[in-house]
Amino acid sequence: MKQPTTPASPRRYPEFDRSRLVLEPLAQRKHDLDISCLLPPEGPFPTFHAPAIEPIAQAVWAARADNRAVILMMGAHVLRAGNARLIIHAMEQGWISHIALNGAGIIHDYEFARIGATTESVAQYIRTGQFGLWRETGELNDIIARAADAGLGMGEAVGAAIEASDFPHKEISILAAGYRLGVPITVHVGIGYDIIHEHPNCNGAAIGATSYRDFLRFAAAVETLEGGVLLNFGSAVMGPEVYLKALSMARNVAHQAHRRICHFTTAVFDLVDLPESFHAEAKRGTPGYYFRPWKTILVRTVADGGTSHYVQGEHAETFPALFQAIRRQFQAE
Repeated sequence: MKQPTTPASPRRYPEFDRSRLVLEPLAQRKHDLDISCLLPPEGPFPTFHAPAIEPIAQAVWAARADNRAVILMMGAHVLRAGNARLIIHAMEQGWISHIALNGAGIIHDYEFARIGATTESVAQYIRTGQFGLWRETGELNDIIARAADAGLGMGEAVGAAIEASDFPHKEISILAAGYRLGVPITVHVGIGYDIIHEHPNCNGAAIGATSYRDFLRFAAAVETLEGGVLLNFGSAVMGPEVYLKALSMARNVAHQAHRRICHFTTAVFDLVDLPESFHAEAKRGTPGYYFRPWKTILVRTVADGGTSHYVQGEHAETFPALFQAIRRQFQAE
């Protein structure tokens, strides 16, 4: 069969000329969040109760006691909800073995470390076309480009850069902590999703190379998920989709070796109102069917021996509640 060929130059369609863009310094941006939102590991914490919190914490304790994987997948809002110090403490204590972020996660982490603030008003800055076009945030593109040349993953490279910097708040960077502690933090990017993709210095090939390397590292972590735990906080697309492909790869290899990756715990933390019978898929064509964490993380991938839990609530409440429950488990050891 004849294989398709790539059209030759010249380019057939127009492309946006990024050299026309005007970038402004972060000092001119109004920030919606600063480091005062960050919760300290010693508390106090918001009051939150959910029946699933304790069994999830028990599963984390059992997994780490047996040197099994505990993978935390999360959207960037988990950081915006003030949980960075709790995540760093969890890494320091060995409760988490791998963290997977979306592309926005490195932006908020980098801005927090660099200037102690993050998050802009989309409604305000999109009116003048200034949304996302901030000079210092674009430094991430240079880090990523160097990482591609050096054969590094995106999370590893950004963490190393923050750790080596003189940023005034680098102690609250989860990426720097991951690099320092040897806990892999992988970044799973969709091209065009993140504000740094607007910038003139964005290199799509470098983003692809470093994020794909992170995907392979994530898949290697999923290979160790038997007896472990996968936590998905607020990622409705990246989390379930990246996990699904990585699990298929891991199970393919395990099947050839007559091994199974099926006895593990998954947990989804989100705002969606799921029924008590969430262990069965929603009917095709209903809105719930298209909520990927439900059918992928809570049902399909644990159908042959796993256990799943769902916790509904704000990340500013659910993550601290799980953090405290895990700490109680390890203190009782």
